[in-house]
Amino acid sequence: MALVNNAELVIDDISGFVRDRTYQRRYQLDHFNIPCRKAMPAERLVPFERYRRGYAKWRSRRLPYEHRSYLVQELKSFDPRLLGLRIKGDVYIDGLWQGEAYFADIAKLLRKELTIKPPTDILNQKMAAQISECAHAVAVHVQWFDTSAASLPSRNVTDGYYQRAVDYVKAHVEQPHFYLFSDNPLAAAARLSLPEGAYTVVSHNVGDELAYADLWLISQCRHFITANSTFSWWGAWLGEKFKSLVLTPDPDSLDPGNSWCAEGLLPSRWTKL
Repeated sequence: MALVNNAELVIDDISGFVRDRTYQRRYQLDHFNIPCRKAMPAERLVPFERYRRGYAKWRSRRLPYEHRSYLVQELKSFDPRLLGLRIKGDVYIDGLWQGEAYFADIAKLLRKELTIKPPTDILNQKMAAQISECAHAVAVHVQWFDTSAASLPSRNVTDGYYQRAVDYVKAHVEQPHFYLFSDNPLAAAARLSLPEGAYTVVSHNVGDELAYADLWLISQCRHFITANSTFSWWGAWLGEKFKSLVLTPDPDSLDPGNSWCAEGLLPSRWTKL
């Protein structure tokens, strides 16, 4: 939006995190090469940010879309109204906006700006070297949304999906080596039937502070087996190369309430299993 409107890109690195008591996430886009600046307190609607933001949302909802100054994502699926918007003055954009259609016209530039600054520690550098020396490195990502079997319907994709994905890769790729990434890598390794001697569990990046390092390593791979997770979505999108295989859970196999079922989320060139 900033590029097509010749506008300055400003990122609010605080408001979305200070009340994230559930996940306690932290701003980590500083690990990317994004040409932007951080929002000043006044731009974050400080003081009385919650009330001023609430009023801005309430007021904008009562205006035609093209006249709104505070845009909240209203649909999980692709919303084409955003692409035709022409910015007049300051505009707040609040949402995930997950889908290649939002930025397909600047995909090449975006892959350049979203290049992750490589971690400099020995373990990650050695792992990156190992991946680069592998002709067909396959990133496998397992996301544990639900850790209890009592969580029904479960948001985790099934073991069957991963088995079909591994079999698909073995049928289409000569001598693949699988690199397993997960928020619980040891449990993921026990859960999956990866080929003996042809997989590596990447378990050294512990905690949210080092999640960017796992994302960087995923993007160094040649092929990708994603979870129903935007983490591996971005790892695959940033890392895919000519003739890369990207395998993803088929939305038709998931609970309709799962965010992975949003129309326009998955590029048509990716293989759904």
